[in-house]
Amino acid sequence: MRGLGSALAVVRDLRDVRPPATAEELEQFETDVLAGFVLARASAGLADGTIRGDVGHLEQMRSWFGRPLWEMEPPDADTYFGKVLRASPSGTRLGRSQALTPYFLFLELRHKVEIHRMTGRVIECPIDEMNRPHGSKDAALRIPPSEPEVKALFTGWGGELATCRKFAPTARNYTASKLMSQVGLRVSEACKLDLADIKWDLGRFGKLHVRHGKGARGSGPRERMVPLINGADRTLRWFIEDVWGQFDDDHTRPGAPLFPSERRSADGSSGRVGDDALRGGLKAAALAHLPGWGDKLTPHVLRHFCASELYLGGLDLIAIQEVLGHSWIATTMRYVHVQQTRVEDAWVAGQQRAAKRLEGLLR
Repeated sequence: MRGLGSALAVVRDLRDVRPPATAEELEQFETDVLAGFVLARASAGLADGTIRGDVGHLEQMRSWFGRPLWEMEPPDADTYFGKVLRASPSGTRLGRSQALTPYFLFLELRHKVEIHRMTGRVIECPIDEMNRPHGSKDAALRIPPSEPEVKALFTGWGGELATCRKFAPTARNYTASKLMSQVGLRVSEACKLDLADIKWDLGRFGKLHVRHGKGARGSGPRERMVPLINGADRTLRWFIEDVWGQFDDDHTRPGAPLFPSERRSADGSSGRVGDDALRGGLKAAALAHLPGWGDKLTPHVLRHFCASELYLGGLDLIAIQEVLGHSWIATTMRYVHVQQTRVEDAWVAGQQRAAKRLEGLLR
């Protein structure tokens, strides 16, 4: 026992006299740690865009702090979130906080011994229950236009097709926006659809194979099958039969995009439309045919319109969740906006039932 104690004392003494890390060593170590964090998050299945966003938040905080983030303490976080970001949108504060928390968890799980050895610091996340930003990055309420307003938009836009200077691009933008309003496609999903993703033989109306749906909590693409309900089948048949051939003449080409670009690929075939073109087409149409909405009418607002109309048409929330590709029913509920007098009618009906019950008691 005596010999073992002496040996441990020697080991402890050797550790205590280890020289502190140089500035260059700490800089290299910090770079390696961040690279390891990126790899770990990728291994967990997070999408590249989510990882890039988190790293961007960490770099912004590192730039302000001026030192490695593992030196940040709760008072530093108080200053940063309470003063520096005081006037910033709640989503910005929440995003920075949500990037910092897993980073410190990574430091604690993987590198706390090394950091303590090199700097003498004990890793502790500076975000706690007292200073943690609250709120939601998706808190904005997007009230869509009414059904008559959207009908007026597409009626005017459809009439424009007969006289517009560029028929094919205008018809493409019209069709993509119509699908967003009919089956709630995201604009990014519409851009990545291929002709082969239309499965006419599935279901009563055909289905769209959305291969690049948005995953939950930053995970990778989440596939789903979207039934071509609500007139979406007629919209697509018209586009493919009367418009698509003006972009490309080979319907059988593997990977042929459903919504082509005017630009040509190296082999002479049409490329894939970008989301900017679809957003711009919708904005121009709204300014021309629904001026009261102007810049407010976006592809995502059309997605909210779709959810609301499907609900008013009798579709239950579980079915709408499946159409939109939401992971959580609570998300779908935020997309449903009752435009007409559904709540008021239910309230009146409840009052009438209460009055009848009271009338029975008074007899």
